[in-house]
Amino acid sequence: MSAVPAVLSATRPDPDPTGTKKPVTLEDAQESATNAASWVEQNWSTWLAISLRVLVIVVIALVLRVLVRRAITKLIDRMNRTAQAVDGTALGGLLVNVERRRQRSQAIGSVLRSVASFLIMGTAGLMILGTFDINLAPLLASAGVAGVAIGFGARNLVTDFLSGVFMILEDQYGVGDSIDAGVASGEVIEVGLRVTKLRGDNGEIWYVRNGEVKRIGNLSQGWSTAGVDVTVRSDEDLEKVQATLVAVGETMAKEEPWNERLWGPVEILGLDSVLLDSMVVRVSAKTMPGKSLGVERELRWRIKRAFDEAGIRIVGGVPVAVEESAAPDPTAGVAAPSAYASTTSPQSLATAPIAPPPNLAK
Repeated sequence: MSAVPAVLSATRPDPDPTGTKKPVTLEDAQESATNAASWVEQNWSTWLAISLRVLVIVVIALVLRVLVRRAITKLIDRMNRTAQAVDGTALGGLLVNVERRRQRSQAIGSVLRSVASFLIMGTAGLMILGTFDINLAPLLASAGVAGVAIGFGARNLVTDFLSGVFMILEDQYGVGDSIDAGVASGEVIEVGLRVTKLRGDNGEIWYVRNGEVKRIGNLSQGWSTAGVDVTVRSDEDLEKVQATLVAVGETMAKEEPWNERLWGPVEILGLDSVLLDSMVVRVSAKTMPGKSLGVERELRWRIKRAFDEAGIRIVGGVPVAVEESAAPDPTAGVAAPSAYASTTSPQSLATAPIAPPPNLAK
């Protein structure tokens, strides 16, 4: 019996000197399976705990994200319902622009939802990495360095974005407002987080980056002032001029649509200047925002008609004096008389022939 193992060992091939692997035997497979089963048996509780922890973190993050986004959406809808409720009143027609409120609320909601999603999901991702015992210090340091590099490279984009967020939150302007942004002016047709669109007076569209706007002049908030200068002759009766202007203002304030656009009575501020042949009377009125130009044109129209009916002359400045052309000189084409035409002139005497001496004449 002892010769059989010797024979088997003698017939077993020796390892390949070239380093190739030995064929896998049944004993090796059984040993590997036993080791794997023992490893799973020893670590299954740890992996199950980690999996459950990751699952709980993901579920809580998703539920929290849905709840926060839904709360933000309800807040934005409430803002829109408030704007629509006020829109049916007189105050809504004067002070509230529904489209402006809607776009502003949508922009705020979009920013809030994006920030909430980034914070919640980012925190969940870091917690999941910490569950696997991953050292987060190098990762956070690398993210900080990358954020600084990206911030320097895209500083204009970040500036535009932050400026747009604060413009919307502070309600500096909105759709329908007439603004002067320094680099361009016109009516706002769209407000974005990076770019504001303006329509100019000639119909052109300006794309203004929010980061380049250093000052904003909003011509549509609060109220506007309509001012008209009326120039009349210096010999006109001021009492008559004032009474006519007062009548024009009272009539205009009672007619539509000017009774809504005028937020106060038409005031005669008095004489703005007095010249030798004219004087300027200043007329002013407080109007609805953005309606001052229309009120000024209507005031000029009505004042001109009222002055024509009252016999008050309006002058536009000092007339230019026209010089009268002088009559043509009849002697302009006649040549000057010659000095040699007269025989007694010094020139003629100087050129006369010399007379011969008396003795030679004999």
